[in-house]
Amino acid sequence: MTQRPNILFMIADDHRHSAIGAFGNPTVQTPVLDQLAADGVSFSHTHILGGWNGAVCVTSRAALMTGVNPLAATAAKDGPLAQTIPSHLALMPETFRQNGYRTFFSGKWHNDKAAFARCWAQGDTLFFGGMSDHDKVPLRPFDPSGIYPEDAVHIGKGFSTEMFSDSAIRFLHHYDDDAPFFAYVAFTSPHDPRTPPPPYDHMYRADAIPLPPNFLPEHPFDNGELHVRDEMLAGFPRQPAEVQQHLADYYGMISHMDFQIGRILTALAESGHADNTIVVYVADHGIAIGQHGLFGKQNVYDHSIRVPLILRGPGLPTGQRMDALNYSFDLFPTLCELTDIARPDTVESQSLLPLIHGEPGRPSLFACYRDMQCTVTTGDWKLIRNARV
Repeated sequence: MTQRPNILFMIADDHRHSAIGAFGNPTVQTPVLDQLAADGVSFSHTHILGGWNGAVCVTSRAALMTGVNPLAATAAKDGPLAQTIPSHLALMPETFRQNGYRTFFSGKWHNDKAAFARCWAQGDTLFFGGMSDHDKVPLRPFDPSGIYPEDAVHIGKGFSTEMFSDSAIRFLHHYDDDAPFFAYVAFTSPHDPRTPPPPYDHMYRADAIPLPPNFLPEHPFDNGELHVRDEMLAGFPRQPAEVQQHLADYYGMISHMDFQIGRILTALAESGHADNTIVVYVADHGIAIGQHGLFGKQNVYDHSIRVPLILRGPGLPTGQRMDALNYSFDLFPTLCELTDIARPDTVESQSLLPLIHGEPGRPSLFACYRDMQCTVTTGDWKLIRNARV
C-alpha cells in the first residue's frame, strides 16, 4: 500500500479573501500564495459560518477542527466554556493521529487545552490565546501531559510569524519517521496589532493604497456591535488617510507572512516530502478595515466571513479556480477523503472533492453573528437580517 500523503496545514488570522494577489487584489504582494494557487486549486467563495462572540476565531476554529456547525462546536456561546470543544466531538488532527499520522503543532490555539492534548503528539512554540504583541508572544513548550502550567510561559524572542515558521521548518528538516505527518502552523498574522517588521513596515505607501469601493465614514445603522474592541481601533467617523494607513500595515503583515510561508514550503521541498504532501492554506475569518464603515469581523459581510482557501498536492488538480460555494469547515471531510480515512460520524460538513470533480455544490450558504445578524447568500445575491435594528 502506498503511504498516505502528509498534510501541511497553514492558517492565518484575519486574512480576508480579497487580500491575495491571486484572488484579484492588484495592490498586496503575495507571490508565494499566488504560486501556491497556480500549482493547486483555489476556492474563491469559501465562507465561515459566523461566530457566537466577539472572538470570532474561537467559533470558527472549533468548527474547522470538528466539522460541526457553530451552534454545537463549542460548549457555550460566552463565558469560560466558550473556548471548550465538547469531548464527544471528533477533532480533525485527533482523527489523523488515531489513523497513524504524526501530528505536530506550532502557533496559536484559541480553544481549550483538553482538545489540544487530544490532537497533537508533538509541538513547538505554542501560544494559547487570542492575540498579543507580535514581538512579545507568551509562549509555552510542548507538554506531553497536557497540563501546560502557567509557570512554563515565557516571552518569545522574535516576531510571531517568524518564530512559528522556524518551528515548522525545524520539524520538516528533522522529520524522518516512516509514518505520515500532519503539521499545523497557526499564524497570528495579520491580526492586530498590525506592526509588520522591517522592511515590510514601509513596503506600502499609505497614500498609494486605494480605499475599498465600499468605504464609508460610518456604518449606516447600529448593527449591535459598533463598539467592540476591533471597531475602536480607528476614530469615528472613519478618515480615509487613517484607513489607508491601516491597510498599508495590514498588507505589510500579509506580505511578511507570505515570505515566511515561502520559507516553510522551501523546507518542505528540501525535506523530500513535497510530492507526497497536501498543502492547505486558509484563514479563520476576514476583517473589514474601513469597508461599510467597519473595522472588525463582528458582522456577516463578505469581508469578514469569506476567506481564502488553497489546496495543493496529490489527488488535486493544478491551476484550477473553484467559484462554487463552500465552507472552511468542509476541510475535515475533504482531507479524510484525500487520505482514505473514514469520516467520523460527528462530522456534519461536506467534502470539497465532488466540487473539484465538477459536481454541483450547495445552492446557498448561511452564516450568523451572535443573535444580532444573519445572512444567506447564493453567490450572486446576499440577504442580511439585522435582528437588533
